[in-house]
Amino acid sequence: MPELSAPTSHTASIMAVDDNPANLKLLEGMLNQHGYGVRSFPRGRLALAAAEREAPDLILLDINMPEMNGYEVCERLKSNTRTSGIPVIFLSALNSVEDKIKGFQAGGVDYVSKPFQFEEVQARVDTHVKLRRAQQAERDLLEKTLSGAVRTLWELVQLSSPILAIRSSAIRDIVEWVTRQVGVPDAWQYEIAATLCLIGCMALPDDVVERAYFGQPLSADEERIFKAHPEGAARLLSHIPRMEVVAEIIRGQINPDAPFVTARSRCGAQMLHLALETDRRIYRGGTPRDAAQQFRLTGRFEERILNALERYSPVRSDFEIRQLPIHALRPQMVLEKDVCSKDGKLVILRAGTTLTETWIERLRNFDRTKKLQAMAEVQVPSLYQLNSLKRRVWSDPLGRVVEELT
Repeated sequence: MPELSAPTSHTASIMAVDDNPANLKLLEGMLNQHGYGVRSFPRGRLALAAAEREAPDLILLDINMPEMNGYEVCERLKSNTRTSGIPVIFLSALNSVEDKIKGFQAGGVDYVSKPFQFEEVQARVDTHVKLRRAQQAERDLLEKTLSGAVRTLWELVQLSSPILAIRSSAIRDIVEWVTRQVGVPDAWQYEIAATLCLIGCMALPDDVVERAYFGQPLSADEERIFKAHPEGAARLLSHIPRMEVVAEIIRGQINPDAPFVTARSRCGAQMLHLALETDRRIYRGGTPRDAAQQFRLTGRFEERILNALERYSPVRSDFEIRQLPIHALRPQMVLEKDVCSKDGKLVILRAGTTLTETWIERLRNFDRTKKLQAMAEVQVPSLYQLNSLKRRVWSDPLGRVVEELT
């Protein structure tokens, strides 16, 4: 993590907004002199557009301006997810307590009275830029931690059950499509929930999961343990910082209208339920349009979501089966057969596993010990082959032409 007490003024970007050209010139000159990068704007609308294109580290904002006053500008900034995190310091000749309270209620973090002393402005700018950088550093650390945790859990799903990995990928694709079509904010929570929604099934036999998806009969015990998998997944994820809403979404995937589903997670739970049921119908030979029409009859889902679902088209990749040496394996290939030790007594990876960097490294480590079978039989998706793989043709020492995937 960066040293939070280190000087930040030489890299900070400041936006000054004031309808008085003299004030802008004074602020710009003083801030530039102390190493800040400054962009000046005489109107609030111009500043809003510029901040959305390129967010500054901090905004110095006058209150009394034509067209749109500072309070309105600040409220607009805070209502936009792309600019809501930018700290705003008000600069104003309005010095009453009521004016200052109104500034804080609009979303400002500080208030400097005019005529201002630059020493005071500089001190407040330094303080809030450092706070902004500290918040960004903490957010980046949390995002990296969260990303690592999700990636680890996803690899556990892949290792535990190729069936769960395939179904989870299909569910995530549906959620990603619908959220992007309708413009859902914080869609990352929905997508993570979709990715890990079946993690509670890792303790279940594959045949139980498959029969549940096919809609085939289950025993009372099998149905009970299958219906309990969302709660198990939610308990696991609720201990990870920033995953509380994700856990709630997963908990409500079977019954998104249940009383325990809170307002903050209800939309996500409905979206996940929609994706799960759609995938199950596709898995049994139906179409997204069929699913949308059936959901429309229930009256439980927004029309714009169902319209987006109708336009969804599952990606169906054609595969060709190839036998490749271990060093030629690449991510996204799918094992057609188990990869075993040379004597056949130990299964290293099971058929159906989608290869990742982790699993490929595992196979290579086994290969280095000379205890692994020479070739792996894999499904190579044609789309992946066209976009991600390159063929290298060369001659070996005996003059034979060799084609290799690189």
